Amino acid sequence: MDYRSSSAHALLDSAHLHRYTGGDTGLEIELYSLLRGQIHSTLEALEKAGDDEQLWRRLVHTLKGAARGVGAMALGEACAAAENRPLDPQALGEVREMAGVTVRAIGEALRQRKAA
Repeated sequence: MDYRSSSAHALLDSAHLHRYTGGDTGLEIELYSLLRGQIHSTLEALEKAGDDEQLWRRLVHTLKGAARGVGAMALGEACAAAENRPLDPQALGEVREMAGVTVRAIGEALRQRKAA
């Protein structure tokens, strides 16, 4: 399934992940689970980053790469935009919103993969 965000970037591009994992469903489940954990820990760290611009950029950059790596392209795009707007509360809000949508999509994808 290829979930889409309103910006037409894939929430979860399953074809991308399938190519990346060689179709290994167990690996896909593991990578989605890892990304979900990373989303939560990154958002928590961003909240605690205070006015540390370098930390903000590093956290958002790392999440961007992880998201894009497994095909969570819309989250990757939100992170890319936030990377250019360090410490901007609106940028953090946009990342948080897309992260929430992505986590819900991951939950659905995991349910589908485990049921297959």
